[in-house]
Amino acid sequence: MDIYQHFRKEERHFVDQVVSWRDQVNQFYTAKISDFLDPREQFIFQSVIGQDEQLNLSFSGGYQGAERKQAALAPYYEELTDNDFPITLLMATYSTRFNQIEHRDVLGAFFSLGMKHKKLGDINVDAEQGLIQLAVSHDVADFVSLHFTQIKQTSIQFKKIEQERALSVAALWRYHETTVSSLRLDVLVKHVYRISRSQAAQLIGKGYLKVNFKVVEDPAFKVEAGDLLSCRGKGRSKLISILGETKKEKWRIEYGILEK
Repeated sequence: MDIYQHFRKEERHFVDQVVSWRDQVNQFYTAKISDFLDPREQFIFQSVIGQDEQLNLSFSGGYQGAERKQAALAPYYEELTDNDFPITLLMATYSTRFNQIEHRDVLGAFFSLGMKHKKLGDINVDAEQGLIQLAVSHDVADFVSLHFTQIKQTSIQFKKIEQERALSVAALWRYHETTVSSLRLDVLVKHVYRISRSQAAQLIGKGYLKVNFKVVEDPAFKVEAGDLLSCRGKGRSKLISILGETKKEKWRIEYGILEK
């Protein structure tokens, strides 16, 4: 069976990497830990490894409820805990009296340092308390602490914190099942956000849609299980699973919408 048939063409490199890690763990009996993965990449990792009883696959984002996570692949007899993942939590405070900082502001400032997204886990901003928390890879934590000193016009200073001080993440997803005519992006956006297909196409064409944190401007883009969608002004959603094809050649799906 061709393993690539289950994934997008642009995902083949990542599939190859997972297969290579699987072979290395089986051959040398040593654990491998990835950089941070988005939900779709986590889904691919799980799909490739499957139910291999010789391997132990686990994920951690540094705290409970994290969305972006590192993957640890180890021999079946090796149990890894959250403390085994090379993740550092950083926190900074700022005055809320004159400053408004949002998730996208933090992300943009992080990228301006020349950092790669794979080194960054979740970003949590508490606008009421003036707190910003980041999960980053151990190998860049000192650099980020030293050089990440400004967001917009606000001076900040990140310091390392223990996991117990992580902000509580109470993401509430509402789950639904429905039938769609296809798995095109414009069709999914129409059903998930309850708008017309032409409105969905307009939003996509304007660059308002992201799939797995990347802007997608093609209405015919095929959405896969595990994909995370975000629509400017309408919130976030995700295609949880594709339940099967109906006799009328439509698709039964399960999706989730993040409560605002």
